[in-house]
Amino acid sequence: MQTATTNPGEGRDEVKEASAKNGIENHKKAANHHQEAAKHHLDAAKHHEAGNHEKAHESAVLANGHATIASDFEKEDAKQHALNTK
Repeated sequence: MQTATTNPGEGRDEVKEASAKNGIENHKKAANHHQEAAKHHLDAAKHHEAGNHEKAHESAVLANGHATIASDFEKEDAKQHALNTK
């Protein structure tokens, strides 16, 4: 059950602040996964150069997994921005 407040906008600042903190975390997590993806892509290239295509494949799969996770965090951030524009 909600209680009435004297200010109809009361609490909105707290919601925006929590959303901003969540957005910061989403950006940090996305960045970390992008860095991991880049590392694994570079590893894949090195393995290909060395002729070890099986290891290159494994590194590429890891890179793509991290890129997908990063994308998920980016999508979550975009949703929060869309919800908070009203």
